[in-house]
Amino acid sequence: MNGIDPYAVMQRAAGRIKESQDPAELDRLLDDIEYLYDVLDPELQGLAEQVMDGLRGRIAQLRVD
Repeated sequence: MNGIDPYAVMQRAAGRIKESQDPAELDRLLDDIEYLYDVLDPELQGLAEQVMDGLRGRIAQLRVD
């Protein structure tokens, strides 16, 4: 993963979960993490799953509200 910092991507996404009111922004962040997931070290995949679950839940919440 030359040039990509998976920690930074996940940290940015996790920080935006509660802050963002824009489902499209959260969808893009979810896409970024899903893209990285397959190339992440196995010890980071659990963290990525937690962030993806949080993003999915927040997106669902925003679409209902």
